[in-house]
This record gives sequence, C-alpha cells and structure tokens, in this order.
Amino acid sequence: MDLNNAPPTTRADPDIERAREFSRFARRLTDAEPDLGVAADCNHPFVPEEMHALLAHAPIPDEDALKQALRALRKRVMLRLIARDLAGRADLGEVVATTTGLAHTAIAAALPWLDTQLSAHYGQPQGEHSAAIQRLHVIGMGKLGGRELNVSSDVDLIFAYPEDGETDGARRISNQEYFTRLGRRLIAALSEVTADGHVFRVDMRLRPYGEGGPLVVSFDMLENYLITQGREWERYAWIKARTLTGDRTGELMEFVRPFVYRRHLDFSAFASMRELQRQIRAEVARRDRLDDIKLGPGGIREIEFIVQVFQLIRGGRDPDLRRQPTLEVLHLLAERALLPAAAVRELEYAYVFLRNLEHRLQYLDDQQTHMLPGAPADRLAIARSMGFTDAEHFLAELERLRAAVTRHFEAIFATTPQEQHALAGLWHQPDEREQGIAQLTALGFNRGAELQQRLAAMRSSARYRQMPASSQSRLDRLVPLAIAAAAERREPDATLARMLDLLDAVSRRESYLALLEQYPAALARVADLMSASAWVAQYLTQHPILLDELLDARIIDAPPDWPALTAVLRVQLDDAASDSEHQMNLLRHFKHVQTMRLIARDLAGTLPLETLSDHLSDLACITLSEALRLAWQGLRQRHCAEPRFAIIGYGKLGGKELGYASDLDLVFLYDDAAPEAPENYARLAQRINHWLTTPTAAGVLYETDLRLRPDGVSGLLVSPFASFHDYQLHQAWMWEHQALTRARFAAGDALIGRGFEALRIEILRQERDLEMLRREVVTMRQKMLDAHPNTSALFDLKHDRGGIIDVEFIVQYLVLGHACRHAELTGNIGNLALLKLAATLGLIDSARALAVHAAYRRFRQLQHSLRLQGDRYARVPRTEVEASVDAVLELWDEVIVRRSDAIE
Repeated sequence: MDLNNAPPTTRADPDIERAREFSRFARRLTDAEPDLGVAADCNHPFVPEEMHALLAHAPIPDEDALKQALRALRKRVMLRLIARDLAGRADLGEVVATTTGLAHTAIAAALPWLDTQLSAHYGQPQGEHSAAIQRLHVIGMGKLGGRELNVSSDVDLIFAYPEDGETDGARRISNQEYFTRLGRRLIAALSEVTADGHVFRVDMRLRPYGEGGPLVVSFDMLENYLITQGREWERYAWIKARTLTGDRTGELMEFVRPFVYRRHLDFSAFASMRELQRQIRAEVARRDRLDDIKLGPGGIREIEFIVQVFQLIRGGRDPDLRRQPTLEVLHLLAERALLPAAAVRELEYAYVFLRNLEHRLQYLDDQQTHMLPGAPADRLAIARSMGFTDAEHFLAELERLRAAVTRHFEAIFATTPQEQHALAGLWHQPDEREQGIAQLTALGFNRGAELQQRLAAMRSSARYRQMPASSQSRLDRLVPLAIAAAAERREPDATLARMLDLLDAVSRRESYLALLEQYPAALARVADLMSASAWVAQYLTQHPILLDELLDARIIDAPPDWPALTAVLRVQLDDAASDSEHQMNLLRHFKHVQTMRLIARDLAGTLPLETLSDHLSDLACITLSEALRLAWQGLRQRHCAEPRFAIIGYGKLGGKELGYASDLDLVFLYDDAAPEAPENYARLAQRINHWLTTPTAAGVLYETDLRLRPDGVSGLLVSPFASFHDYQLHQAWMWEHQALTRARFAAGDALIGRGFEALRIEILRQERDLEMLRREVVTMRQKMLDAHPNTSALFDLKHDRGGIIDVEFIVQYLVLGHACRHAELTGNIGNLALLKLAATLGLIDSARALAVHAAYRRFRQLQHSLRLQGDRYARVPRTEVEASVDAVLELWDEVIVRRSDAIE
C-alpha cells in the first residue's frame, strides 16, 4: 500500500492524520476502531499512571478478559505514541519511556492476577528453609531492562524465585512447577496473538541454559549457573538486567553484580566484544542484511557495544558506569575522558537518529524490523517522517552517520600489539628460561619448567623451521592465545599440553591455523574441549577435520535434527557400500562428530544433563539401527529382505541416561519361523557386535555388554521372542525383572519392539509379595555392594550406600511392587519422573521424594562432571553430598527396609 496515497478521513486531529499518513498500523487501528482516534488526546504523554487507571476500570473476570484488557491498552498507548512522535511532540526519551512503561504496567497488572488464580488451586509457594511466601521475580533484560524499549520490540525476560519448596494448598506442587505454570501464563498473557493482537512478544532465550533450560530457576540455581557456566556474552547481557517484580531484588542482584563487573580492570572485554561483533557482521553479510540499521555496519548494536565494553572494563571499580540507559553512559564516558567529547557527541547524535529511524520502520506495520524498506514509496515515506524532503538526502545522512559509528567502533576495538602479544615472550624468547617459568607460574600453571621446555622444543623443531612464513606468523600469534586460554581452564597444564599437541599437528595446514586465529571464540571452545577430556583432545588432534564442525556455532548451538542427520549418514554409508571398513569409519566419525557437538553445548552450559542423555541415547539408537542394517547387508546368505530382528536396550540406554563413555547393555531378539532364522540371526548378532566394538582408525563405536540375555553368558547370543517371553514369565530371576524397569526397544523390527513392550508391561504388572520382593532387592543390593568395594576415603556416587544405585533400586521396587495397581508406573519415563509419580500416587512421602529427586540429579551431574575430567571413579568427599546421601538412605529405610534386614 502506498503510504502517500492514504484515503482521507473525517477526523480533525492533525496528529492522528499524520500518524495515518506514515503508519499503516495506525491506519488499521483507526479504521477498525474509529473511537481510538477520537479519544487519543495527543496533547500529553501516556504515562504509567494513566495506563494503570485504565486497567483498573476494566472488568477482568477471566484470563481472556485479562488478555483483552491488556491488548486494548496497547492499542491506545501505541496510537497516541505514534501520533506524538511523528508530530514532533515526543522525543526519543518519551518514546522509549512510554513503551517501557507499557511493558511494566502489563506485567505488573497480569502477574498478580495470574498468581492469585493459580494459588487458588495449589496454595501459595513457600520457601523450603524460610517458610516465607515466595514471589516470582521477573527480570527484564535488554532494552526493557535498560528502559529503552522500542515500539515493536520483544521483551527479554528471565524468571527466578528465591527458594525451592512447595505450595501450601490441598494440591501441593513444587515451587519450580508452580512458577513454571505462572511464567507460562504470563508469557501467554503478553505474547499470545488473539483477535486483538498481542501486547509484547516474549523472548526467554537469555535464561540459564537457553532454550534447553528450565523456564524458571531458583536463586541458588541462577547463582550457581553464573559462577560455573556463565559465558562472556552473558556478562554484557546482564548489564541491562533489572528486576521488575518480586520482594528480594537486592539479594538477586547481589550475586549478579560480581558476575558482570570484575574487581579489576577487565581489558579482556575488548577481545570478546570484538569477536561477537565480528560474528554478527559475518551473519549480517551471510544473510545479505547490510541495510539492517541495528546489526549492520555502523548500526545501533555497534554503539551499544562501545558503551558496554567500557562498562565491563571499568564498572567493577566505577559504580556510576553501571547505569543502564545507553545515552546516560555515553555522557559519562565523555565526562571521565574515556572517549573524546567530539566522538561522544557524534555517537549520541547517531544513536538518537538510528533509534528514531528504528521506530519509524516499526510504525509502518507494527513489525519488529530494522531493515530499510525496499519499496521506493515506503523509503520516501520513511524519509519524510524523519524530516527529509526526499529519500536521497535521507540515505546520504544515514550513510554518513553509519560510517562515523563504524569509524569510532574500529578505533576502539582495533587490536593492539600489546593486547595481542601479552604472552608472546613465552614463545619468542625460549632462552629466557627462568623468566618464562616464573611467568607461567604466575598464570597458574603448576609445571612451568616442563611447559617452558615444551614451548622451546616446539619453536626450535624442524617442523616449525620448515613451515611457510605465513604459517609461522599465524602460529606465532596463536600460541600466546593458547597459553592464555589454557590458563583460564581447570587443569591448565594438561590443557596447554593438549592444545600444543593440536597446534603442532595442524601447523603445516594453514587453513586450520587461519580458522583458529580468525575465530577467537572457536579457540576458546577448543580449549574447553581440551580441558574437558583427554579423549576429546586426542581425537581432535588425530582428526583435525572435526575443527570445521566445531567452529560453526550455528551447528553447535542448534539441537540435533536426528532425522536429517540420519538421512545424510545413510547416503554416505550407501555410497561406501563396497568398503565395509570405510563404512565402519564413517559410522564412528558420525558418532564422534555428534558427540563432540553435544560436548561443546554441554560445556557452554546450554544443555541440561537430562537433555544430553536423551540426545546421546538417540545417537546410540541411530548407530545401532545403521549397524544392524549394514550387518544384515553384509551377510552372504539372507533368507528375507528385511530381518525380523530387534535390539533391546537395557540399563542406561534403556533408561535414556547414557553418558559420553557409557557401554551399551543389549539383548537381541528375533521372531521368525524360517528354518534358516536361528543361524542367520546368530551371525547377524555377532556381526552387529563386531561393527560396534572392533577398533578401526576412527576408534571403537561402543563397548557392549550382552550378559543380560536369558541365561547370561551361557545363553544364546540371540533369542527367539517366544522363548524370551516364556523365560521372562517363568524362569527369570527377580533381578532380571528389575532390569526390565529400564529396558526399551532400540532398533530393528518395530513389531517385535511392540511385543517386547507389551511383555515388559505384563511382567511389571504382576502382583508380588512385597516382603519377598524387599528381601530379593536387599540381597541383590548387597551383591552389587560386595562386587564394587570402595576402600578409599571418598564417597562413590554410584556404588556406595545412599548413592545412585540405591535410588535406582528404590524406584525398581516401587515399580515391581505397585505397578499391578498403578499401570502408569510401567512407563519408561526415567527415575526422576518415576519418583515424582510414586509420590503423587501416595506410595512414598512427597518431601522425601523431592529430596531424593534432587539428590539423584546432583549425583548424576557430579558423576557426569567427573567423567568429563577423565576420573576413573565417580567419587567425591562425602561431606560434599552428605545431605543428599542421608535423603536417599532415609527413603531406602522407608521403602525397602521396613521389616527386612538392612544392608550392613
């Protein structure tokens, strides 16, 4: 639609007429609801008090009415704001203050109403330790937090609550669940598109662990995340953080502040901010979005980065620099002579111009856009709304301002020799042995002499001397960066040694050196991987081609698309059909690449442990499916086109709790009456195991454990389903039925899989003598304890009493003992969910279930962390987990012991 040919209107208010001329959104509003224009009253700003008064007079009997009232308010606010802005009555400060005020008002009105409704069902959430009523703390991030919200913006939110606990109503739920429900309803109240539109789109991706993390976190979880996993980009994101609701704001910000602002002058912020902007520019160029006035060259984001880098560097020492509005901080930078006054004036003018332009772009259609329109008529309308007579003069001024912003940005973020080569002496001066050792020690390395000798040997090696000059130069710049990166990691000595191995291995391949040099964030990611695991370091060094995968943040940050990945893998495997060894390596390479991508996300803090285990289990099922397919194709004599054969996963695979280095507990079944079936399927099972366990140049795919089949190691490798069915019903030991609580179809014939699941449910639902079952469980637990003696002073998270196995045995007892009356217990939903379910069913005390639920999660997280560090045993000082161990033992006593003898 041509904005310059808008139909006339009978409304007399010239401000509304101008709004209609330059905003299709304003035109749609007034055409649909003429009274909006009549009642707009553009003579004064729309302040929060007026917004609150309008909502106070709106009847809100239900959630639909709440949504309607909020959306009606937005229409009135936005129409007046657009009219005042385009008429020159409102400056940038009023525009962003009004929009921010609308967001505050909407949240402040919706949250208490929704909280009241929810607490009527579940009671009020109480603190586990304080017993105080808990309130949801809505944290505004980005421009909402900085009171700079644009007129068609998302609102970036994080939800937190002070303490874990549960509600005090008749239908009790955990505080986590309560506030998750409340948060979801708040999001819907703001962002759900109804017949009246929406209020604000809500973006929750800045929360801990991103989209894969919980919607709501406790203060403890948030603090722990920031301390242990908070990333550099999150520091500047939290600069703008401001709590909008809640009664313990000070407590929350007390632990956020040291995460954002360091006590020392933090010049490392230059490098991280430069890298982020480089990534943004690359993405903008890739998407051909150079006309983006926010993210494009010389855009709003570059001005914000200039401001934020000085805040990060000096905000720890200068509290004044912790202010959030961009223009306020720019003024301070000039006042403190951190930037020349002339530069600040240019940046301030450009910022106001770009923000005003941003709003006019969004006024067109109420879209969150930052792109200059392509249509000539729209460009002319934007130019005129900005005070220009034609598009050419407008575009010339825009280009001039963007060039100025880029010039200032490049001047501030230019790489200085001192910054780039702060540790260069350790590499360039190998003869300065004592000085090098002292410097390495000061950086936190424990084996300074050994590392200094390694650096000297690497630099004087024939390989280095024979490298092309360009490669030498790149390596010269990379080694100091590697030293600095290793110094920031756990076990810096091992990390640096592994990184030097990698650099040495790729030193003759300049493309890899260039990648690592040009992508500092990628080098940091490699350092994380090297620090995490010796296996990861060795595999990367042997197969540096994996660096290409790890450097693409878009691939790493995105959850795996297993169907698409499987389709690509299958094409590759089929292309190599004549070379089984190559197929083995392809399968191993696929598994290692996907595992490393998961490790990268895991270390970045974007992947909760349960989600990670799900992904690793899905990956195992894919590889099992392909191994089965390829092994069947490799049989010389096949009696049918598709094998009637299934792989059943037990243990961690069955319960979807796989770790990076977990074995696969497998049982092979077939259902085929053909005379050749027994022999063919026995060969197939052997070949599958061969495909999984045979070492190749790419390593082993998986270690397997096949002892859970009927009659164990003395039994047949593969069982007819009918025999398996009879064995489980009439001959299996109780521990074999325990194992069925964590078993599922993994690959192969889905019909057999469904038959197995039906059998599993049938067995689990058998009525059992509970006292006999307890004795069986206690006996088996003692056998496992005897088989894994722990003579150390540390607590074994898995095997010791009060650890993981005790929790698993409790759950298995509950399933085997009560599934006959509660069919839902047969669901293979994992130990955590089964604990909650058992409490819901009244089989165990809810508080104890919650405590053991938390203990089990903590045990698994600790176990996972220790495995990543390469520890052979998952053992910790008992004092670190004393409360968790006690919680498990208390539930064991409640559920298992009772009238049975306790395990000694």
